[in-house]
Amino acid sequence: MTITQVHVRKGALTDTALADIPLDPLGDGEVRLQIESFSVTANNVTYAVVGDGFKYWDFFPAPEGMGIVPMWGHARVTESRHPEIAVGERVYGYLPMASHLDVLPGRVSAGGFMDMAAHRLPMSPVYNSYTRLSADPEHDPAREAERMIFGPLFRTGFLIEYFLRGQDWFGAEQLVVTSASSKTAMGLASVARQHSPGIKRIGLTSKGNIAFVEASGLYDEVRAYDELDRLSVVRSVSVDFAGNADVLAQIHRHFEDALAHSALVGMTHIEARSTFGGGEPLPGPKPQLFFAPDHAVAFFKAHGPEEGGKLVAAAWREFLKAAEGTIAIERHAGLEAARDVFTTMVGGQIEPAKGIVIEP
Repeated sequence: MTITQVHVRKGALTDTALADIPLDPLGDGEVRLQIESFSVTANNVTYAVVGDGFKYWDFFPAPEGMGIVPMWGHARVTESRHPEIAVGERVYGYLPMASHLDVLPGRVSAGGFMDMAAHRLPMSPVYNSYTRLSADPEHDPAREAERMIFGPLFRTGFLIEYFLRGQDWFGAEQLVVTSASSKTAMGLASVARQHSPGIKRIGLTSKGNIAFVEASGLYDEVRAYDELDRLSVVRSVSVDFAGNADVLAQIHRHFEDALAHSALVGMTHIEARSTFGGGEPLPGPKPQLFFAPDHAVAFFKAHGPEEGGKLVAAAWREFLKAAEGTIAIERHAGLEAARDVFTTMVGGQIEPAKGIVIEP
């Protein structure tokens, strides 16, 4: 038996190829997953851009110089040599851009398992966990596409709000987010609306995305980047999703000491966004990188997997109501389509109102 994988050249992300790889028989305790569906978003492009620095290429090995981009999606067990995992069972989790994945389940529970393959053990457990859909509080068979498109990014937004609320919002009156049309920013705004209604939510975006962001109803105020100087100078928290050093500098210059906390989300290097172009330090607090996997581990340690899962699921259901109708879902069949969509996203603008699902 062979499986098909999409290989991406690490040094030139638009250089891709489909490869058929022979499969070895399963070993004791192993399980074979057939990948049913996954989404391709800007988040996946980020995984590839920073793949070596954050070890995203290490999850699914590929030939030297090439990599397999991780995706979030659904898979079905087609073969099992594990006594607690049945053929036909469906799971959700971190998957390769490929047709199949072999895993070594450990820490098996009614709710899920971890892939204990040796090469994955150094990585965050957030990425090595697979949820069993039959006992997953977030799973809705009718909303599987939305979960793949929004789910991982929503969870980051959930964790940002949880962290900020735990810090009493650093005494701030308002939240200012860049790239307000991004799925992570929308998730943060939704959870803040649910749990921190006293915090004013301000979204900054490009002029072309103003209508989309306003239509979401998730923000109290929406401004284009060139209108930043019109924001009220009151004690604020900023969360930067855009990775634009000039925009971040404008935020710090505008609020100065009124800026209580500056969070960087994503993988842009902190030092690149801690000074102006000429090396002048930013006024206000030093920007702090928010790395979601570390916060996820802390969150589930504090609440436990069952209660923590219920908290996330409740917020997720509210977000789905808010996100209803904000994106048009496109479904594409085959890994050739996945490759084309990925290279298009690497090379061009990503439409916030479109969500793409691949069914290999």
